[in-house]
Amino acid sequence: MYTIDTICICGAGTMGSGIAQVSAMCGKQVIQFDVNPEMLRKSRESIDHGLQIQVNRNRISAPEKKEVLDRIRFTADSKECIADLIIEAIIEQKEAKTNLFRELAALNSPQTIFATNTSSISVNAIAEQLPYPGRLVGMHFFNPAPVMKLVEIVKATQTEDAVVETIADLCKAMGKIPVVCKDAPGFIVNRVARPYYLEAMQLVSSGLATIETVDAVMESTGFKMGPFKLMDLIGLDINYSVSGIVWEALGNPIRLTPSPLQKNKVAAGELGKKTGKGFYTY
Repeated sequence: MYTIDTICICGAGTMGSGIAQVSAMCGKQVIQFDVNPEMLRKSRESIDHGLQIQVNRNRISAPEKKEVLDRIRFTADSKECIADLIIEAIIEQKEAKTNLFRELAALNSPQTIFATNTSSISVNAIAEQLPYPGRLVGMHFFNPAPVMKLVEIVKATQTEDAVVETIADLCKAMGKIPVVCKDAPGFIVNRVARPYYLEAMQLVSSGLATIETVDAVMESTGFKMGPFKLMDLIGLDINYSVSGIVWEALGNPIRLTPSPLQKNKVAAGELGKKTGKGFYTY
């Protein structure tokens, strides 16, 4: 088993900010890294807002909120990314992830664990490009990370059992439910969820239902969020990329063909909540 006292989260978007918040809330020292200082500013505000919600709901006290914030250090300098665990939550591109891990592997201890929050890229494909493939693992959180309980722990071929056990224990300390799975296209959740998104968009594209109707119907049956609201939250670019990766990895089955409706939204820069417009306007 490995000891995790310090966690570095690379990427200060919605997902990275959420992971930083839950990491600090479970008592870890946190380094929040992003090359963009403006993203770091927004991340700080987002975490502050998320913690204030916890205070308002009497889940933590105001002094506890301050303690959590004090455990997070924000930096745009990659040389400060030295920790027991590095979690990347950056752009969904294999080359970007492998390049980041290579850079940080040269700075960190041979005992440092590297975790990718990828939702669809092969963990094996990333691991084989790294100097210590046994210490790479998938750690797939779901949006919003402070709320969603599930974390998929993706075991690559060379991932050490001790690494998987360490990450599973950490997830439990975060109040999460860890589920271990082998590396496969879409892992578990994104593989199962593709029809939820794709069939919804097919209904709308065919003129059989509106976006609002589909969301309302699914929410009335017990889903916390309809497919269109969920895609807007995740980011249409990310969701579309996942659909493409899963579709190609499984041999381009017709039933999983990415939706032109979503493709056009991405091309127009309408990516959801983060841009102010997606399937809905914010």
